[in-house]
Amino acid sequence: MAKTHVNPTRMELTKLKKKLVTATRGHKLLKDKRDELMRQFLDLVRENKELREKVEDGIRAANKNFVLARAGMSDEVLNVALMAPKQEVFLQVDSKNVMSVDIPIFDYQTKTPDANDIYSYGFAFTSSDLDDSIKALHDIFPDMLKLAECEKACQLMAAEIEKTRRRVNALEHVMIPELRENIKYIVMKLDENERSTQIRLMKVKDMMLEQAHHYKEKQESM
Repeated sequence: MAKTHVNPTRMELTKLKKKLVTATRGHKLLKDKRDELMRQFLDLVRENKELREKVEDGIRAANKNFVLARAGMSDEVLNVALMAPKQEVFLQVDSKNVMSVDIPIFDYQTKTPDANDIYSYGFAFTSSDLDDSIKALHDIFPDMLKLAECEKACQLMAAEIEKTRRRVNALEHVMIPELRENIKYIVMKLDENERSTQIRLMKVKDMMLEQAHHYKEKQESM
């Protein structure tokens, strides 16, 4: 028996068959989309792992050099050296569409192209360890942006995969079986109605033949 009430008519049967074809095609497309999203998601996860390890190593090296610099410099000199940054960074945000997911793209530009502008102090009263710390942070900054971009892409893709998975399951386990069950129910009802009609026609035919036979007998007796 069909789960939802349907009219057992040929028009309804045609409509349900069209819905089944559309649902089956949509189910295949969504499965292909889910599989491709999973493939790209796994690639992003691997890239994210490599970037995170690289960024953590760079930050660890920068912190190590900064600790050495702080040990060899007074707090007053260190605070004055880092008080007024000389370089500025301008972040640019764009996006690209990957399998209907808008993936962010981060880029940046510096105020001046001179690489030495990352140092906001003179070298006379500062430690070389401070230079190494700032240089390490400067070198790891592009990878930090790439890591942020990759992690956000992983979050967005994971959400899209989950949404696509729910749609695939809804089609596969609810909508398509229900359509097939309703189609089966209508076909069964139509066949039943057709058999009933044939039986009625046969009975009418028998009655007409019987009446014709009685009428013939009556005419002969007269």
